[in-house]
Amino acid sequence: MGSTEDAAALDAAEFEKLFGEILNDKEIKEGSVVEGTIIRLTGDHVVVDIDYKSEGTIPLYEFRPKDAPRSAPVDVKVGDTVEVYLESLEGHDGQLVLSKEKADKLKIWDEISMACELDELVEGIIVGRVKGGLSVDIGVKSFLPGSQIDIRPVRNLETYVGEKFAFKVIKFNRKRGNIVLSRRALLEK
Repeated sequence: MGSTEDAAALDAAEFEKLFGEILNDKEIKEGSVVEGTIIRLTGDHVVVDIDYKSEGTIPLYEFRPKDAPRSAPVDVKVGDTVEVYLESLEGHDGQLVLSKEKADKLKIWDEISMACELDELVEGIIVGRVKGGLSVDIGVKSFLPGSQIDIRPVRNLETYVGEKFAFKVIKFNRKRGNIVLSRRALLEK
């Protein structure tokens, strides 16, 4: 090898090393939540740049409020910064596979975990009756046992459906997706 070839080989190796450091510096890993910038809106997708070698697309409906119909308008624009969940570095079309819904859910689980650790209250809406108690929406589905609804036993659980209350988290298991709440613990205080 001549000196020009050596310099070119060294430059390529050095470039590869520097490029690797830049990518590692950002800590882009599958299964993590990263920050991105909306760079384009298409008919039914949002294109997001997370400073990686390719962009990712997210269905537009993931940017709507949870209970809004799919036809509801979306309040996003080019230049907005969003947190997204990186499902895969390369989808079937070579682009990143991203999800805003999953990032939002992970954030909610983190908030509930923190509330549990700090012995804080969470707010939720009772959404339905289930075996043994009520189902409560606190950002994710949780369970309110019949014995934890009130100080006295409750005969007609349906009267609570649609009501909004503060609850204490009495059991939290993130791996199993299990959250048990109590309203009774607050009322006893």
